[in-house]
Amino acid sequence: MVDYLLMPTISDIIRLFKLRSQKKLSQNFLLDMNLTRKIVKCAGNIEGGYVCEVGPGPGGITRAILEKDVKQLNVIEKDQRFIPSLQILSDACDHKLKIYHGDVLDFDMEKLFTEAESQEWDKKSPNIHIIGNLPFNISTPLIIKYLEAISNRTGPWKYGRTKMTLTFQKEVAERMVATILNKRRSRLSIMCQHLCETHLKFVIPGTAFVPVPMIDVGVVHFVPLRTPMISQPFKIVEKVVGHVFHYRQKMIKHSVQTLFPLDMPELLEKMFAETCIDPETRPIQLSIEEFGRLCHVYAHICEQHPHIFDYDYRSKESLNEIKQFRLNRRLSRMHELQQELEKAEKDVTDKKSKFA
Repeated sequence: MVDYLLMPTISDIIRLFKLRSQKKLSQNFLLDMNLTRKIVKCAGNIEGGYVCEVGPGPGGITRAILEKDVKQLNVIEKDQRFIPSLQILSDACDHKLKIYHGDVLDFDMEKLFTEAESQEWDKKSPNIHIIGNLPFNISTPLIIKYLEAISNRTGPWKYGRTKMTLTFQKEVAERMVATILNKRRSRLSIMCQHLCETHLKFVIPGTAFVPVPMIDVGVVHFVPLRTPMISQPFKIVEKVVGHVFHYRQKMIKHSVQTLFPLDMPELLEKMFAETCIDPETRPIQLSIEEFGRLCHVYAHICEQHPHIFDYDYRSKESLNEIKQFRLNRRLSRMHELQQELEKAEKDVTDKKSKFA
């Protein structure tokens, strides 16, 4: 095994290659090896396993992974400046470390592993792991991409229930694990928890990073469930959950309404009638089981009315329809008020005539 203590420290590497974080890439370096080892420990037993590290940067977490004597470590790095420092590690560990230059949002991770490491989905997780200190600006779209791959059992999840250990802004991490009635409960809470066992392992203070961000960082561990809690396609779940949380503080009757054209109010009524959910419930009061009911009914409606799934209330056409609907409603109300006023005036006139 290579003695990494004899190699230059991460701080030395940064000085040697004159590396500086780039704000546009949301880069924050974690130099404390005690913390990087703690992150890797949260991934579980990775010895002899296959690991993909997302965004290794100068290689702090990379070293902590290699210390665990993994069979192979693949790293995906977008910033070309870090490749030489990672190459030093690769040379030191007999090229057990493979470096890929690319954007992880577009990278096909399926090719990094082989069928030899796979496990059946309902069996134990394969010794395949995804680990990374994610840049803040890509963390949410990336986890959504991974959750969709888990749902479809593609990418690294083609080989079984591959585990992930990733960092997020503390607030984002808290949303992922938020339970019912928690003020942090959000779209991410449902999307993560219906597909994975999701655990916030620990929080890293912002002062541990270079440069120091304005926020703290949460380390989250994901283990895909054998059976999703909502048995509907990812896109259906994503759309329903996203719409429900669109108006976080309002009753769900307002947000669920945005799933349907205004000229089809019967569909909104069908959603609540068939799910037996109180339309005056707030989003954070809904359980995952209740979200599942909403998704099932919505999917059934989409089967009956195929155009509904593509309906977007924010499109220009839909916004014009909403404006026209609201205008017609105001005009109708004004007409009703005018009729009520005329009736009241007539009643007054009739009473005066009666007593004249």
